[in-house]
Amino acid sequence: MTTHATRPIPGPEQQSRETELVDSVTASFDDCPDPRLRELLSSLVRHLHACIREVRLTEEEWNRAIDFLTRCGHLTDDRRQEFILLSDVLGASMQTVTVNNEAHGDATEATVFGPFFVEDSPAVPLGGDISAGAPGEPCWVEGTVTDTSGTPLAGARIEVWEADETGHYDVQYDDHRTAARGHLLSDSHGEFRFWAVTPTPYPIPHDGPVGELLESAGRSPMRASHLHFKVDHEDCRTLVTHIFVRGDELLCSDAVFGVRESLVKDFERQPAAAPTPDGRTVQGPWSRARFDIVLAPARA
Repeated sequence: MTTHATRPIPGPEQQSRETELVDSVTASFDDCPDPRLRELLSSLVRHLHACIREVRLTEEEWNRAIDFLTRCGHLTDDRRQEFILLSDVLGASMQTVTVNNEAHGDATEATVFGPFFVEDSPAVPLGGDISAGAPGEPCWVEGTVTDTSGTPLAGARIEVWEADETGHYDVQYDDHRTAARGHLLSDSHGEFRFWAVTPTPYPIPHDGPVGELLESAGRSPMRASHLHFKVDHEDCRTLVTHIFVRGDELLCSDAVFGVRESLVKDFERQPAAAPTPDGRTVQGPWSRARFDIVLAPARA
């Protein structure tokens, strides 16, 4: 067993100096005219200084941290957001989602948005195909949208997007394709249905500073197989979530901590030539999944 030397406890004079600095910095925000901003900055300072003091951060480590953040900034552009990626792998994104989507009855759990949502996705009719030629095994997805009282919600806007079987989203290609994403509306019974591709595991971008961090920490960049949803309906809280494939070995080690047991669904494999729900001819095997969505009221 490896033992680590106990860090010496700072003496009274040293502790007094450190505490005085924390108090001085937090007091500098006392006249901030925005109460919420004052609260956020004061709390950030207290927790940041507490971490520095607890681990006795060295100046070399501080410089390396500044260099790391600088490189995150240099890599970030309109197609890649390294800071969101950092937030994701530290669980901060998922914790923010959890705090802002309090449990309400049996409302569907929310999870991380991810960096690959795109506005103005193609409209897809009920039973249509969002894949638009994206490579992958065909997958039939169906379900209902209701409120927490069980009332079907007609006209709910359902945005869907996913990676193809190579682990890439359309925006990661250089040819400006639009594939494996779209939106549709639930029918008068709150029902929806569409074709997609069967989700497969893929790595988050790990060729930058965040990837180096994961490698240094002995963590995998892999995400469990999933399909993204964003669901909107008047008088209901907007839901951003995924569904995950039951049996995926990555469910317990998702790189961004997005998995919730309630969101793990059966993707039932169908043999080649098995009849499809809408009579479509599918070459080779396919899968099907059901996802019944329950939206919390807007005030929840």
